[in-house]
Amino acid sequence: MIKYERFTLTNGLRVLFHQEPATPMAVVNVLYDVGARDENPNQTGFAHLFEHLMFGGSKHIADFDAPLQAAGGQSNAFTSNDITNYYDVLPAQNLDTALWLESDRMLSLAFTPKSLDVQRQVVIEEFKQRYLNQPYGDAWLHLRPLAYLKHPYRWATIGKNIKQIEDATMDDVRSFFHKHYHPGNAILCIVGNFDLAFVKDRVAYYFGNIPQQVNNIRKLPTEPEQTKFRLKRIQRKVPVGSFYYAFKMGKRLSDSYYLSDLLSDFIGNEKTGILYTELQRKKRLVSEITAYITGSVDEGLFIITGKLNPNRSFEELDEALWPVIAKIQNKKMSKSALQQLILKLRTAKAFQDQGLLNRAMNLCYYELLDTADIVNTESLRYEQITTTQLQQHAIELLDKNKCSLLQIQPK
Repeated sequence: MIKYERFTLTNGLRVLFHQEPATPMAVVNVLYDVGARDENPNQTGFAHLFEHLMFGGSKHIADFDAPLQAAGGQSNAFTSNDITNYYDVLPAQNLDTALWLESDRMLSLAFTPKSLDVQRQVVIEEFKQRYLNQPYGDAWLHLRPLAYLKHPYRWATIGKNIKQIEDATMDDVRSFFHKHYHPGNAILCIVGNFDLAFVKDRVAYYFGNIPQQVNNIRKLPTEPEQTKFRLKRIQRKVPVGSFYYAFKMGKRLSDSYYLSDLLSDFIGNEKTGILYTELQRKKRLVSEITAYITGSVDEGLFIITGKLNPNRSFEELDEALWPVIAKIQNKKMSKSALQQLILKLRTAKAFQDQGLLNRAMNLCYYELLDTADIVNTESLRYEQITTTQLQQHAIELLDKNKCSLLQIQPK
């Protein structure tokens, strides 16, 4: 059980506090409710660009990292299609340093041409290195627009292409910041050995005077139901062919999410899952194969992916895969196998909850979804799942007419 306190400042900043007496460290986590799905289709990659810009200097602080490092701390951030998350870990006695830094960049960035140029080049190089210049790197640049036709999940967090980042102007950047990076669009979590009164005082001191802004009302296009199989094949300089079967699944808090999560663990286990057993160990069609879910806030994807063995074809794999999926749909999982899956999940969660940073990030994320209480109740959603429900879900989910398949073929 993770106990926490919740309060909200008058400017709309939601604050969570989790007391942990057993640590000399503190965590400050700030989650902004903005991700790639909130971008203009003609100006993608902005959320990820801001992940970098937020370290490039703010209104009163020229260098974010130097004061934090002097205080014995470290920081980092990540961006997804749904959120942008920043975190600082430092000795508890230096909590004020992290609150000072985070509040100043929430107040306003420096918005200097130098900072924009520097961070833009960093993002462009990352685009090239991670997505364009390594084997299979651009798979999601092709899979997303294949699986999504309307929803902004159709582009990756890095953006559609480099040019949209190259063309970003100072006015574009400033407008995106003021729209999304303000107290009413953020959730702050503090973890450490403090008392609530102290935390309230320090948060009010550093964040209380940041002006309130009108929250952006998110109006995303609805993704139409997929009723026809989609296939895209591209050629790249890769050693062997790779494949990505993508099936639409439900939103993050839907029953579909929890069923899909368990199902992916069951069939995609690298040593015992039916995909490995039938297609890799017995038929030797693939050198690796697994299943996983994207876990998006909105409608996500259930992925079956892997790599072909040399001299095996996509046609051979496809011919063998669908009968395996039919086996999954036609036979219930045993109750003992289901219990093992749930036990494994419970153990993984207990291990994850040991980390202070994980607790802070999870509290913020669940508060964004609905309420931070989910951090303590979500395991019940899994424990209520039955083998009959899983079988029915496999029938509904793994429908070929709802599948988008990307194949990457060696040149």
